[in-house]
Amino acid sequence: MDRTAVVTEPSACTAKRFEVYFADSEARLTEAARQAIGMAAAQLQGCNIRKVQVLGLADARGGATANQSLSERRAVAVAEALTAAGWPAPVFEVEAAGEAGAADATGVREPMRRRTEVLIDAIPR
Repeated sequence: MDRTAVVTEPSACTAKRFEVYFADSEARLTEAARQAIGMAAAQLQGCNIRKVQVLGLADARGGATANQSLSERRAVAVAEALTAAGWPAPVFEVEAAGEAGAADATGVREPMRRRTEVLIDAIPR
């Protein structure tokens, strides 16, 4: 029996999750962020992308209003970059959490919150 008849390559068109990190107090995409977005777009080229959730986050530095605005701008920047990579905008859910959850129970601030979380629901066409 031919091995290719029983062994198949897994589909790239599956649910994926990745994170995009930002510099302190910035909503501009870094070169590393652009590369992460480009890799995700390339991996899912030819897939049916049913939904993309983009959640913007911020650390606990600064005021609540500023952090909410910053996390919103981060989420929009990532969604716009994915749209520019050819993904359909109607499937996006763009949200922002601001600084909510950016400090743990002991008050320690979490600098790793300077990011967006991207969840992708994709299936083969």
